[in-house]
Parts: sequence; structure tokens; C-alpha cells
Amino acid sequence: MRSVVSAGRRRKAVNHSASVVFSVTAVLRLVVLSRSNAPAARRLCAPIGEEQGRSLSDSCVSSHHSYTGLHDGGSEGSGCAVARVDAEPALCRRRCPLAMAMTRFERLLGLLLRAAVRLFLAVFELFAAQRGTAEEPRLPPISNPLLRVPAIQLARQIRRKEVTSVEVVQAYIDRIQEVNPLVNALVKDRFAAALQEAAQVDKLIEEETGGEDVLEDRLPLLGVPVTVKEAFALQGMPNSTGLLSRKTVISVVDAPSVALLKRAGAIPLGVTNCSELCMWLESHNHLYGITRNPYNLGRIAGGSSGGEGSIIGSGASVIGVGSDIGGSIRIPCFFNGVFGHKPTSGIVNNAGQHPPPSGQQPGFLCTGPMCRYAEDLMPMLRIMAGPAAEKLSLSAEVDLRNLRFFSVPHDGGSPLLSPVDPQLIQAQKKVVERLEADLGVKVKEVRIPQLKYSFQIWGAMMSSPGKDGKSPTTFSELMGGGQRVWPVWELFKCMLGLSSHTVAAIGLALVEMFQSSHPSQFILQQKESLQRELEELLGTDGVLLYPSHPQLAPKHHQPIFTPFNFSYTGIFNILGLPVTQCPLGLSVEGLPLGLQLVAGKLQDRLPLATALYLEKAFGGWRDPGDRANTAGNTLNTPKSSIRNTSVTTVNLLHRVERQHLK
Repeated sequence: MRSVVSAGRRRKAVNHSASVVFSVTAVLRLVVLSRSNAPAARRLCAPIGEEQGRSLSDSCVSSHHSYTGLHDGGSEGSGCAVARVDAEPALCRRRCPLAMAMTRFERLLGLLLRAAVRLFLAVFELFAAQRGTAEEPRLPPISNPLLRVPAIQLARQIRRKEVTSVEVVQAYIDRIQEVNPLVNALVKDRFAAALQEAAQVDKLIEEETGGEDVLEDRLPLLGVPVTVKEAFALQGMPNSTGLLSRKTVISVVDAPSVALLKRAGAIPLGVTNCSELCMWLESHNHLYGITRNPYNLGRIAGGSSGGEGSIIGSGASVIGVGSDIGGSIRIPCFFNGVFGHKPTSGIVNNAGQHPPPSGQQPGFLCTGPMCRYAEDLMPMLRIMAGPAAEKLSLSAEVDLRNLRFFSVPHDGGSPLLSPVDPQLIQAQKKVVERLEADLGVKVKEVRIPQLKYSFQIWGAMMSSPGKDGKSPTTFSELMGGGQRVWPVWELFKCMLGLSSHTVAAIGLALVEMFQSSHPSQFILQQKESLQRELEELLGTDGVLLYPSHPQLAPKHHQPIFTPFNFSYTGIFNILGLPVTQCPLGLSVEGLPLGLQLVAGKLQDRLPLATALYLEKAFGGWRDPGDRANTAGNTLNTPKSSIRNTSVTTVNLLHRVERQHLK
């Protein structure tokens, strides 16, 4: 524990020095960003970065793509907004001369930007290293077998009196008390109340005369523990979202999604940490501190639902509630090696969380499940969606062999984002190979050039006025609780260690000062083109493989230097598409690998079914305390092959549903 405390002090000292380099980095990136927002008449091709850009430079951009061009490389005059990778380069250039319109100035800016980030990052790491090199402790392995059982199976065992709810809840309380001093994920518990509720569950089961089926139908999660992101209202629990000014705010009611889970019999254990105001990809604030990654305590747990990701990845929770407006479910699930699902927009009620969305943001914010096991995703989604679940046809058969699969290895090389880690590219290739070998499908690799505008699209839409013409509440206003905070003054205070806000929050407020509330016509065209292309591509039977993030879980505070990498997830919030994050084993550093599974609107069952298959193929979540899960244990397939069972099963996920949840 002493090493953990000393490490925390080192990181706090580093936090102040990072404020200066963040400002410089943000300004440099804003220069490039402003160039990228130029009108379409001046530029239809954004800067293409390094090795990823070379593979895309032979593709061309068109806002009037013919779907057949995806398969035949494009016909004369059709363009190829979604281009096949084997399209003839010279032919593509002749048909789309604007693909050569990238200026030397933009290339130079991209190179300077990446060089500056590398330099600042090197200085940052050197400064951090001077504060000690003590080895980070590791989490203890899971010893209680109850902690390795999916939630739906736990509920069944409790109903059948094979185990009591009190035993299950106590097992998770013990695990939380064991690992939370290391990861700092759960920020407020309700253990005493949870044990009382578990005892009531056991009494109810003893007195039930209608049989197990009656309980399963009324209370599918009866007696199962759950954790909740602190940004959601959970009666009797804090709801500060990491703001010091809200530290006394206690929820008096439950958020609708939380209430539905409790009504289904789930027992909340407490609330988990998040980033300040849920707008950063590291869960860190001055109220609760910083949350750590269970696979490496020196790495981030992600954000903004990082507390949920960390506590679930640690084996101290089996299911949880998260929210996602730019990847806040998927990024923490990726970094912590667990499953998460961002539903189709508008399916799950978003009420009861802080801060409330404004402008067009209600259409981008999603509430969804975070789970250690894939089979728990659909039952949780069904419960959290309430009556709206009928729109998703979750009980419909899904034959993975009849789906069309597509793979996009990267965004096309935006200079604002980091290149995709080679291990993530290789992991995605392994998934393609496994799908083709097991299911007999052909996975088509495609390039979608509009994806390199993901951040510009996300930023423009997030700051756009709503249907009522009102602009969204600014981040600086949210920081001040309704009164605008002056970010330059807060930055000065932060350098002196006097600000009540994190460097990341101040930096976001600074960036906001340079953003326009009226997106350029060019960016709007790119958004509409991308929306149209993906909807045509995916239809009602398509699944797209796409990286969850360009990097493995970074070290603490490093996202300050790469603030736009969340765009790999954020773009799908704008498009309103359902996305499932799926773990794929561990990297050579022992960090989780993963990818996103994207489907068309209201086709949530497709990525959920695919995630269940990939869990069986690649092993799903790995115990971070297990010494077998060490560096180099990459993409190991379970010893028991699933080839025979997976191919002959018409609907893997539906079979689990029939067994465990009506």
C-alpha cells in the first residue's frame, strides 16, 4: 500500500507540470483542426498521416457513392467513398483528382504536430521518472469461484437455492475490499444495505410458492449485485460527477435505467468513479482521485465510466451501468478487458444523470450495460430498455453464417489521432481469420475516408444548437455549476496547485473557446455522407469490425497529449449506431486487446451475438491477478475448440437467452 500512495503523490506532482504542455499541444492541434474544417470547395481530402495514410492515398472521396462501387472498385463517374482496398490506384486517381489536393502545408503541419507530441511526451515521461521507479503492485487472483459466474447464471443458482444471495453479495464485497485500495474504482459503498436486501431476497425465495419460472419471469436478476457509475442517480448515493462543488449532492431517487435493474432484482453495491463532468477518457477528479487499470496500476482505466470498467475488470463486479457520449462505455471496457454495449440511440432512457445533455447532445448520449461476460449484455439491455426493447427484436434468431462482415483497420490516417497500435491491427486480423475459418463467411476489408474527419464531425455536432435553436450548455458553465469558469484563470491557478478542477477539464474548456457553434458546410457534408454510406453498407445484416481505440491503455495523464483519440468511438455516437466492445486477449505487455462491432440502427442483436461468439473463440475476460495472464499471452484461443459448436449453432445468443432469461 505504501508504494501505491507514493505513486499517487508522484502522479499528482506530474499533473501540475502537464498543464503547460497540454496548452501548447492543444493550440498546435487546433491549428490543424482549423485547416481541416476548410470548405469542401478548397479540400475534399484531409491530411493523411504516416504509414496509415499510404494505404488510403489510393482511395478517393465522393459524397455520392454508389453501393456497387464497394465491390467492384467503383464505376466510371461513381467515385468510391467506401473503397475496396484492392482498387486500382492509378484508376482511382484519374477518377478522383481531388484526392491529390492535399497541400504541402497540411503535410508539414501533420508532421510537426506528431513530432511535438512525441517531444512533449518524452519530457513528461522523463519528469515522471525522476519521482521514483517503484514497481507497481499487482492485483491478487480471484479465489472465490462465485466471482467467475456470469450474472444470469448467478441469478439462476440463487433461484434454485444452489447458493444464497447473501453469499454472492458477500463474495463481491470481500473482493471489492481486497482490490479497491489498489484501483480506487468504487467511491461510495452501500454494503450494509446490500446485505440486508440480499437477506430479503433469500427470504422471498424460501417463501415463493410459484416456482422458479415465476421468479425468473418477474425478477430475472434477483439477488445479483451490480455497480453504478457515480454520474447516475442512485438513491442515497452521491451524484457529484467528480465536481468538488457537488460533493454534498445526494440522490433522492433512482435514474430510470437503475430503477429498472433494481426492479428486476439486482442489488446495487455502490457507485464508481468517473472523469470530471464525464468528458475525459481518464477517470480522475479532485474529489475521488484517480482510478487505475487492474492489469497495470500505472495505466489508465479509461473514462468517463472508468470506475465501472476497472471494478468489473478487477473481478469485483459482474455487471454495471455506464453512459456513453463519445466512447465512455466502450473505451473503459476496452482498457479493462470487459464487454460493453452502446445501444442504438434513443433506446435506453438517459434521464437521471449529471450533467444533463443539451443542444443536440440528447441524441448522442447513450446509457448501456458493462459486463464481464458477453451473455449478460442482452439480458441487461432488455431490462434497461424497458418497453423500447421491442424495437430491437432481441428474441429474433441470428445466424452468424448469414451475416455480412466488414473490417476497417483504421480511420484513414487523421493527423489529429495516433496511428493504430500494430498489435490491435493484428488482433483484428485474427478475428477476420477466425470468422472466415469457423463460419465460412468472407470478411471484406474496406476503407471509409470520411472516418478521418471523425473528431471534426463529433466536435461540430456536439456544439450545435438543438431543435429549439438553443446552443448547448458550455463546459465552462458546467464546471462552474451554472456560472461560467474562466479557463485561462483556472489554468494559472492549476499551475500553482490552487484550482479545484483537473488539467483535462481546464484544457477542454480552453479548447471550447476556439470552437464555433456553427459547423462548416464541409463537415456537415462529410457527416451526412458517412451516415449514408454506413447505413447502405451495413443494412440489416452487416457487422463492421473497427478498432476500439488506436492505443493500448496509456499511462496515467498521457491522454493529455493525444486528446482526440476517442474519435474512434465518438463517431458512432453521432451516427446513432449500436456498437459492442469485445475483448480479445492480452498484448505482449499484458494489456487488454479488443475491437468494436458495429451494426445498423436497431440491429443491436447482431453485434451482441457476434460478441458472444468471439468470447468463446478468444477467451473473453482474463483475470488480471492470474499469473498465467502475463506479458506475451496474446490472443490465446481456449483449448477447447469451438469450431464444431459455433458453426452448427443457429443462434448462440438466443440459446443463452432461452436458458437464462425469458
